[in-house]
Amino acid sequence: MTRVMMGMIGLMLAVSASASEVKFGIVDMQKALQSVDAGKKAKTELEAEFNKKKTELQNEEASIKKLHEEFQKQSLVMNDQAKAKKQSELQERIMKFQEKTARSQTDIQKKEQELTLPIVTALKKIVHGIATERQMALVLENNENTILFSLDKDDITTEVINQYNKTAKK
Repeated sequence: MTRVMMGMIGLMLAVSASASEVKFGIVDMQKALQSVDAGKKAKTELEAEFNKKKTELQNEEASIKKLHEEFQKQSLVMNDQAKAKKQSELQERIMKFQEKTARSQTDIQKKEQELTLPIVTALKKIVHGIATERQMALVLENNENTILFSLDKDDITTEVINQYNKTAKK
């Protein structure tokens, strides 16, 4: 059973067990992460890193294509031994390019996690603080896979963003 289902069951039990109002909240963590000043800065930094690696990879790819075209032209006049050697060199270069591409993707993912993890941790603390202050029984993350409908009054995303930006400027 998913955590959301368990949370909803807990909410229903709390409502039936108590006549008092049970409060809950919704927060869009992705929107919050992308909207806070630190998140915007992290996104800019990640885009710069991504574009740098993308340019390097595009240059390498163009170089490999050029070598391949040259090989195609020269292979007509090459002996079998020279042709095999050149083809082997080209194949090795392609393999190194593929490894570099995979390494670049991994590096970008690590960098993204490194930049966003402290922000997400701080956002979660703010959500906890708001939920505690408002005596909310449950706060759910609003994303397409879990929340199909919620009232706007239950969405605390903007408050989380504003509070994060205030505390980050201190």
